[in-house]
Amino acid sequence: MNLELEAQTREILGRRVASLRKQNIIPAELYGNGVENIHLSLKESDFLQIYREAGENTIVNLIVNGEKRPVFVHDVQTDPVSGRVLTADLYQVDLTKKTITHVPLTFVGESPLVESAGGILNKVLDEVEVEALPINIPHEIEVDVSVLDDFNKNIRVADLAGGKDFEIKTEPETVVASISEPREEEKEVVEELSPEDVEVVGKEKPEGEEEEEGTEDKEDSGKS
Repeated sequence: MNLELEAQTREILGRRVASLRKQNIIPAELYGNGVENIHLSLKESDFLQIYREAGENTIVNLIVNGEKRPVFVHDVQTDPVSGRVLTADLYQVDLTKKTITHVPLTFVGESPLVESAGGILNKVLDEVEVEALPINIPHEIEVDVSVLDDFNKNIRVADLAGGKDFEIKTEPETVVASISEPREEEKEVVEELSPEDVEVVGKEKPEGEEEEEGTEDKEDSGKS
């Protein structure tokens, strides 16, 4: 993947960079180990296209004053409301020295348990740590989840397909993905009552009614 991005040196600093953004220019910084820091301006449309393709782990040939410099897009700050890029940091690398960076995982295929048994795919990791020469760092690493054909199986870092030109540094036993069984919905059990289970309660007499009846009986006996 041969990606190139043109940049211009920049003298506008501080709060004045807001004027650049109004012209669809992104203020950027170039730095690296043993590299002098350079203030840069990037055309917004060009940068966004390159960033979509390269991400933060693919070498980009940055052209400054006609000179090519191998860089990673190291950090991007965006506006939380508009989502527009505010600033970008570019890190110049030494192509002869190995570096450690994070490479995203791409999940491909489909577990047979998802469709046939309602299983739920659990993506535990979304990236792994990789060591390699900058030119050999993979853009992404694929994870084939179709091998998850049993609820007791999982995919570990050790199961990922590595390459001869790079080494995965993340702990080999770390789980990358698994399938969990579907959750059973709790159903409310309503018991049907039989006639024998129903207690019939008679109408209670008002308070004092028994006493009144007893009084009347006594009065009748006294008259006779």
